[in-house]
Amino acid sequence: MKKPFNYGGQAVIEGVMMRGPSAWAVAVRCPDNNIEIETRPVETVTNRLPCLKWPLVRGTVVLVESLIIGIKALNFSASKATAEEEKPITPLEMAGTVVVAVGLAIGLFIVLPVFLAHLLTPLVAGSVGQNVIEGLIRITAFMLYVAAVGLMPDIRRVFQYHGAEHKVINAYEAGARLEGGEVQRYSALHPRCGTSFILVVILLKVFIFCFLATDPLWWRIASRVLLLPVVAGVAYEVIKLTARYAAFPLSKLLLAPGLAVQKLTTREPDQSQLEVAISAFEAVRVREEGDYNVREVGAS
Repeated sequence: MKKPFNYGGQAVIEGVMMRGPSAWAVAVRCPDNNIEIETRPVETVTNRLPCLKWPLVRGTVVLVESLIIGIKALNFSASKATAEEEKPITPLEMAGTVVVAVGLAIGLFIVLPVFLAHLLTPLVAGSVGQNVIEGLIRITAFMLYVAAVGLMPDIRRVFQYHGAEHKVINAYEAGARLEGGEVQRYSALHPRCGTSFILVVILLKVFIFCFLATDPLWWRIASRVLLLPVVAGVAYEVIKLTARYAAFPLSKLLLAPGLAVQKLTTREPDQSQLEVAISAFEAVRVREEGDYNVREVGAS
């Protein structure tokens, strides 16, 4: 029996991207109120290098590939939401965007917490104490960042589409009909959300980095960056395992913090937004069933 695929997605500008095992689709609400949909194949390096599917390795691969797909989906949604012609992203532009995104994340959530914790060394010394302080600063920075961007009207709408994405996947996994009224009954929170993943990464860092030296400062920063793929790999396996056994009491306990934080990154969607999320999900399913009537473009 074929193992069921865990569908995932991402909110974009006035729309939702949904990803399946062999295709991803993005649906966007255009200014004329129509929904524009495009599907593209999932091109993964794991098809050429099966070793990248190994546990503890696949997490980093999935993270990078999801980032690339997310950037493409955002580029499409931005063009449709503003009624402008989409400009294909060149490989150089894609690489630059990924580098900038990763660089900003490293600066805000690695370098800044490490530096601030280092300044508190006279008050809290030792590897364990320093890593706890660093972790608390990192969590605070993450929560403040999410809360701050959530105050922006445009981002609040993106968070609504985020909630719509979760509701559709929850409804699908429950075997419900993918109709607006039916889907609306489901939760806007989901255990495999990227928000939960980030929180798990932050908490794992506190534990893993306790075994590393905190001096000198350059090594402390470098070790955090170099071990990021390791932490991401472990976090990915934790999320998959707890989501798979979500009904177990221990899993519920482990999932609770991530689900709580998701309340900052999701909002209850309206019926119009649910329609967009459902359209994206159905486009993926149609593509994978071999029906190519949905307009598609080649991977850029």
